[in-house]
Amino acid sequence: MKIKTYNAPDMRQALRLVRDDQGPDAIILSTRQTEAGVEISVAMDPEMLDMAEAAAPVTAAPAIATMPPAMGSEFAALLAKAAAAVAPPPAPAAPPAPPTAVMDPAVGEELRSMRHLLEWQLSQLAWNDLTRRAPSLAELLKELTQMGLSSPLAAGLLGELPAGLSAEDAHRRALAYLARRLTVTGDSLLDNGGHVAFVGSTGVGKTTGIAKLAARWVMRHGTRDIALVSLDDQRFGAHEQLRVLGRLLGVECYTLNDVAELPQLLKRLPLHRMVLIDTAGVSPRDADLAARAAALGKVAQEAQLDVWLTLSAGAQAGVLEESLQNFSVFSPSAVVLTKVDEAASLGGALSALVAAGLPVSYVSEGSRIPEDLAPARAHQLVARAVLLAHTHDASASDELLARKFGGVAHGIR
Repeated sequence: MKIKTYNAPDMRQALRLVRDDQGPDAIILSTRQTEAGVEISVAMDPEMLDMAEAAAPVTAAPAIATMPPAMGSEFAALLAKAAAAVAPPPAPAAPPAPPTAVMDPAVGEELRSMRHLLEWQLSQLAWNDLTRRAPSLAELLKELTQMGLSSPLAAGLLGELPAGLSAEDAHRRALAYLARRLTVTGDSLLDNGGHVAFVGSTGVGKTTGIAKLAARWVMRHGTRDIALVSLDDQRFGAHEQLRVLGRLLGVECYTLNDVAELPQLLKRLPLHRMVLIDTAGVSPRDADLAARAAALGKVAQEAQLDVWLTLSAGAQAGVLEESLQNFSVFSPSAVVLTKVDEAASLGGALSALVAAGLPVSYVSEGSRIPEDLAPARAHQLVARAVLLAHTHDASASDELLARKFGGVAHGIR
């Protein structure tokens, strides 16, 4: 009996070599780990050796040794034991898929209700803690809310206050910080002139604002270097309205049906320091808003136009925020705030303007031309917001304050 050695990377491949070379009756003498993997020594008869040499060579070089025939039965037992040791364990059965949980809609609704109740209770606790810990700051938050300011803006103003202020000083500084956050352009348009296109929703007072600006310009500089342009071909009588204004003021007036005609017109007016352009009103939710903005933006870049957004102060805060967001596709450089006399609160408008970061150019209130127009002044807008809150006896309940400031009350010192 001879001994043959097989080398393989692992036990499974080594046993496959033995089985392919000597068949299932091969007798394994020993196995050991090597740096290359596994080494198996197998006993074989001379007849089997001749058959192996005639076959294709294996990857490992055999090492031959002699062995007494009497040990064959012992090696048979060793072979069975080794085969059992290296046999791969049976694959574990796949665990059963967990049952898909289907929540009862009533249970889900109850969980949401419990969550809202818990959040509300936590907000109340935080607000009550602030009223005990810093009653003057809680009162100031109430006053800012009564002005109509948004909760992020009101909380931000309190965050700028230094510690240790009296209630009166805190109130005065908060209003001063609010005025500082509002940016204005001053009276630069009526001082220096410019080419401005006015955009905005229908009915916000674009044409009336243009009339007031034109009248102010004529009173200050005369009629020679100003022109009015109407691009509003949608509102009935819009062109005629601007023509009547031009005749009353004695200034040139032009009507166009296509914004693409505007650059050619402006080339014919090189000496006109003031050109005011009235555009058609459009809803901030109009599907064609982006296309209108693209057309006007191309012309504005070519003709070096400024675009001003006209907003009505009497609109709801949500409407103003939506208008500022959607009309941002026009890339406006300033805002004209109209119908201030119709507003019951200015806090929403101020909050939206601060959040948008747009400067206010002029403020219009009333229908008189040109008296009811003034350059925007930040401190005057804040003072008007305070006056409106007192005039309309605005109030803010503890429940509202807890809902608005409960999430940030813990961070107010």
